Amino acid sequence: MSKPKPIPDEYPRVTPYLHVQGAAEAIEFYKTVFGAGERGRMAGRDGTGVGHAELEIGDSMVMLSDEYPEMDAYAPGHFGGSPVSLHVYVEDVDAVYAAALAAGAKSLSEVTDQFYGDRSGTFEDPWGHKWHVSSHVEDVMPEEMERRAAAQAQG
Repeated sequence: MSKPKPIPDEYPRVTPYLHVQGAAEAIEFYKTVFGAGERGRMAGRDGTGVGHAELEIGDSMVMLSDEYPEMDAYAPGHFGGSPVSLHVYVEDVDAVYAAALAAGAKSLSEVTDQFYGDRSGTFEDPWGHKWHVSSHVEDVMPEEMERRAAAQAQG
């Protein structure tokens, strides 16, 4: 019998794991906004809620569960918010951002063209997680990026 791989082929090396209050609703939100595919879902220990779920967003994965204080698994609200945010490249940032707001997200920064060549915006989902969404719209050489960053810093 062969030894299993320490990093399974079907899992990326780094995977964010989100804890929320209302994981089933969050899964539907991520499906609507990002077109996420659900790889699997397990009920919580008591047979209710979401004990573990895996979502595919493009070639990436996000794991999530309901909040379980007895396991030190807390949603951002427990801490007054989260210091961590997630960044997702999408095909159409304007459409994804609009879908997020329509599905109940809070706008943190409107979608705008950035000096480094992305068109980006930021929202907070209804469970307190911050998402930066971007579409790359321009390849910018390092020298030009520095010039644009300096110009932006000067107003």
